[in-house]
Amino acid sequence: MKQITVTYPTGDKVAFPAGARAADVIGRLGSLDWPLAAVLVNNELLCLEAPLLTDCRIEAVTIGTSAGATVYRRSLCYLLALSSRELWPDRRLVAGMAIGTGFYHHFEGLEMSEADIASLERTMLAYVARDVPITIEHRAYLDAIDYFKSSAQTDTLSLLESTNEAVIRLNVCAGFRDLHVQPLVPSTGVLRTFELKPYHGGLLLRYPHKEHPDTLTPFHDDPLLYSIAAEYRERAEILGITSVGALNRINGSKGIKDYMKVAEALQNKKIAAIADRVAERSKDVKVVLIAGPSSSGKTTTSKKLSIQLTVMGFDPQVISLDDYFVEREKTPKDENGQYDFECLEALDVDYLNEQLLALFAGEEIELPAFDFKVGSRKPSGKRLKLKPNQILVMEGIHGLNDRLTPRIPAAQKFKIYVSALTQLNLDDHNRVSTTDNRLLRRMVRDYNFRGHSALATLKMWPSVQAGERKHIFPFQNSADAAFNSALDYELGVLKVYAEPLLRTVKPDAIEYAEAKRLLAFLDNFTPIPASAVPKDSILREFIGESDFKY
Repeated sequence: MKQITVTYPTGDKVAFPAGARAADVIGRLGSLDWPLAAVLVNNELLCLEAPLLTDCRIEAVTIGTSAGATVYRRSLCYLLALSSRELWPDRRLVAGMAIGTGFYHHFEGLEMSEADIASLERTMLAYVARDVPITIEHRAYLDAIDYFKSSAQTDTLSLLESTNEAVIRLNVCAGFRDLHVQPLVPSTGVLRTFELKPYHGGLLLRYPHKEHPDTLTPFHDDPLLYSIAAEYRERAEILGITSVGALNRINGSKGIKDYMKVAEALQNKKIAAIADRVAERSKDVKVVLIAGPSSSGKTTTSKKLSIQLTVMGFDPQVISLDDYFVEREKTPKDENGQYDFECLEALDVDYLNEQLLALFAGEEIELPAFDFKVGSRKPSGKRLKLKPNQILVMEGIHGLNDRLTPRIPAAQKFKIYVSALTQLNLDDHNRVSTTDNRLLRRMVRDYNFRGHSALATLKMWPSVQAGERKHIFPFQNSADAAFNSALDYELGVLKVYAEPLLRTVKPDAIEYAEAKRLLAFLDNFTPIPASAVPKDSILREFIGESDFKY
């Protein structure tokens, strides 16, 4: 029998029969701080059921790691779906977006009662206590189709329409089967920490942070995100596109161009409605502040909003916060000794507020220009004095933080939060992550306009997310308006650009697991040609050939 060599983090090498499961070789991983969620095999994230066919390096992925926490959360959603199907086989449970440290779920066409939620929680806890294995089953394509038909999992059926794989992998636990999208924990006993909380006619499936996998943090509501999600879910239901399978179906029927036009029109209408709200407060509002996380489309949103304000008789004046950085030697450094350009202290807040107050008092100012090569601010030669119909528009990550504009009265500010909040599901139980959407946008833009590889983007992404959690998300509920920049069709377009970039990430890179995960995710989408994307679309900010100048 062929033998393979498994190398452990200690450097030990042990021979096993080829085809041994990962679960059969993990004994030498030693004692772990937290339960295993999965393993890394040659930097690929795999479940413990995975067979090992070649010589490999193996590492533990516990629930206390970033990747392990993601596996934990996905497994909780699976356990909730299993419990719901056991209690009410005829009800359709649908997963929704993340709200704080929880995933919103609801029954289609039926409000959840507190008794329903209590029953679900008891059933889930019973499965945890029994520690039931979660395994992988391989079925022939037609057998899988028959199963999902018989179990009325219509969204999964529509997703399978766009694949021609002969063998379909399914997760199996206690007779319940669901599509295998990514690894799950090896058994229900791992999933000890969770909470079901009634929320807007459904529930929040709350989960722990990776830093404390055995503890739930206090709940902090996020009404702004929920309001966006509810609005766009209603819109999606009207248009009939709530899942990737439905999107693929309309793409295959050649109706995608008309759908794209409607999606773009709805987005432009939303921006126009925000401009109306600014106009309603125009007697007081002097500055529009736009903020949002990376790759949310802030820049294009500010340009489109400026057009709408111009239509209404205003003359928007754009001020770049990038020109208000402090001198390089005054820039704070992070814990690694690197310049922290994302912290508020990297901006000259006092100077910014002095210039704003001068403008609002009717004075003329000279706008600054920051030279990033030498790390110094200098006069720009551009002078500005606000006329009665002029309004300032400023875009930057700190726009919602009142510490950016402490000397400006609240009535004079209109704050807009921009993010790309996806409403699509892969199927009823598997969400399309908002973070993945933004990451793919960022990867494509970094390559097209900044000369960065996919690997470079993946390396920097954790620090980008850390900055967002610190500087943006805590202030999002202070916004006067929210704008969702996600386009339901965009991942079909981004797929064309992102797939070849992700394939450049090789197995010797730690980020290989993330690249493989994103490639598997994009496999669910049929490609959509970029030629149909309007030149003024927010998506053009990332793929190029926009009518706007950046």
